[in-house]
Amino acid sequence: MDNLKKNREFIIKYFNGISGEEKTRKRLEEYTNDEKLISHILFFESAFPKYELFIEEMVTEGNKVIVQGRATGTNTEAFNGIAATGRKMDLPFAIRYTIENGKITDHWLIADQMLLMEQLGVMANETEH
Repeated sequence: MDNLKKNREFIIKYFNGISGEEKTRKRLEEYTNDEKLISHILFFESAFPKYELFIEEMVTEGNKVIVQGRATGTNTEAFNGIAATGRKMDLPFAIRYTIENGKITDHWLIADQMLLMEQLGVMANETEH
């Protein structure tokens, strides 16, 4: 199997392995040794337990995989000093993974944090005024 296809299938397996499941350090270490990624996922898991991940588009190039996707979940615990709201998150994101020796070794992530704050009811949606 060529490397691009192998990396693509690895990321699909990774998303399927953690989406909607409890994201523990042990589970994450099956897929990655990127401490920043592990910390980020555990941080979100603490506020949006068992959040789900959806791949909308994927591009592979060399040892890089770029995913445009969505994260969905319910805010049942405190998030960044904000008390749990019980509200739903539906957050679009783009992430670039570097894969080496069958593990994610690095990532770059961008997500719409303003939209997340609006969904949690912390900020007003400017278009609603």
